[in-house]
Amino acid sequence: MTLHDWIDELCDALDIEIDLDDGLVLDLARDVAHAVERPAAPLSTFLLGYAAATHGADPSRLEELAAKAAALAESWDGRAAAEDEFEDVEIDDELVDVD
Repeated sequence: MTLHDWIDELCDALDIEIDLDDGLVLDLARDVAHAVERPAAPLSTFLLGYAAATHGADPSRLEELAAKAAALAESWDGRAAAEDEFEDVEIDDELVDVD
């Protein structure tokens, strides 16, 4: 079974018909997983699908929305903010076993 077979079977199970640009969705998932964090990838692709439905599922609008989401992921500084949160934490050397 291929990815396209899975997509066809899933669409049948969900009772939907769609001309899916799987590369577009997978690219967004990859970009978000690497730039934000892995659990954000499926949530982001779900939200892209929701946005597509809200905006009439126009393929050119979907590409535009995916590009906006990818740009947001690329500029995301959530990891930097998380690192900054622990920047002032001091480690008690007595609690660290260096042997």
